[in-house]
Amino acid sequence: MIIQGFNQIAAIYGKTQASAQPRQITPAATANFADKVSISDAAKAQLDASRKTTADVEVQRRIAEIKSRPAVERAPADHEYLAEHDQRYGQLLEKIKAHGMNGSEALTADELDYMQKASGMVNTMAQLSSGEKALYDEMIAQGNHEAANGLLLVGMSRTGMEGQQVTLPNGQTFDPTSTEVTAANVRNLFKYLFVDPSGNTDRSFDALASFLDKRETANPRSQQV
Repeated sequence: MIIQGFNQIAAIYGKTQASAQPRQITPAATANFADKVSISDAAKAQLDASRKTTADVEVQRRIAEIKSRPAVERAPADHEYLAEHDQRYGQLLEKIKAHGMNGSEALTADELDYMQKASGMVNTMAQLSSGEKALYDEMIAQGNHEAANGLLLVGMSRTGMEGQQVTLPNGQTFDPTSTEVTAANVRNLFKYLFVDPSGNTDRSFDALASFLDKRETANPRSQQV
């Protein structure tokens, strides 16, 4: 594979009965009336809670239904619904907007993973190990967005592979899903899975390899992630 170029209101009524003598109201009748008012208040509270639960269930059902479809099968109204009702999705959208055109670069690995899944985009972050996600966060924290993008390309190269061997133009074969992300593997293997005349992918992979070189030199035991 060589790859080319997101109810019914319940009401309880009580009746009191006066005795034949006007000013004689039995204690029992008074107690009965008070009890029924108490029950009525409890019923209203229960009904309100039931309505809220029903509404929450419907919201979650709609959110799950939208997320089950890829981005290309969603209408603008679907994205608006997610932004309004999925609290984390809305918060992350605001974070992206606050950082301008390249706002997604401000997201951590966990945040980007959530956004990719929620928006229906290709979930490249799901293809990275916990160590590789930690590496991504390290690069983002240092502002090395180009190297971080190179790691996302590694994730993209693994998407849908399911352990298949890839044959490169030079005849080498390897499995992207089980190949460690080291400087040498980035330069000699992952980089050649992409054909990009613009040179952007090459720059991202070169930045990733350089970052790993420095990291491995500083800590020889961190040669794999």
